[in-house]
Amino acid sequence: MFDLSISEIAIIAIIATVVIGPKELPRALATAGRWMAKARGVMANFRTGLDAMVREAELQEMEKKWATENDRIMREHPAIPGDGAVPDAQMEPLEGQPADAADAPEPADDRPAPPSAGDAKP
Repeated sequence: MFDLSISEIAIIAIIATVVIGPKELPRALATAGRWMAKARGVMANFRTGLDAMVREAELQEMEKKWATENDRIMREHPAIPGDGAVPDAQMEPLEGQPADAADAPEPADDRPAPPSAGDAKP
């Protein structure tokens, strides 16, 4: 990220030890760590907001494409003139009387009968 070599890091550590002092160095490093964490949090928040804006822009672009495609399809396949709206399909009764359940034949049972409790298996 910053492209620091080992020798540059060693020089920074020596200067920090001399300037800050060995007693205060851990506290200074902890403070620097907190600042870095806050900076990363702000950058992550910024990145999340930016990604959301990009997704919104892409969604709006796709909605425009879908609307133009829908308009093109509606122009190519217009509704039936004079019909207004297509009526919903209606169910109409069949001719004749409905069959009673008593008059209907019972379904055939082709399954073998279960063995009785007295049958023993050899």
